[in-house]
Amino acid sequence: MNSNKKTKISYDLESDVLRVEISKQPIDYAKEMGNIVVHFTKKGLPVYLEFLEAKRFLTKTKKVLEKARVPEFAEKPA
Repeated sequence: MNSNKKTKISYDLESDVLRVEISKQPIDYAKEMGNIVVHFTKKGLPVYLEFLEAKRFLTKTKKVLEKARVPEFAEKPA
């Protein structure tokens, strides 16, 4: 992966969609996998991700990271 390229992340509050652009390559097709839509190149490489119902996805992700005791997400003592 080229370190000069930056992943672009955006969030649309109105539609509750988190978008992640991981490549600038042309998109050929998309495949919906549950609440995630993955856009691919002709060669099948992922280019763009859309997380539908993003708040729910991020809440679940945070809980999984807390349970795994990932330091940045571990619950802080009161």
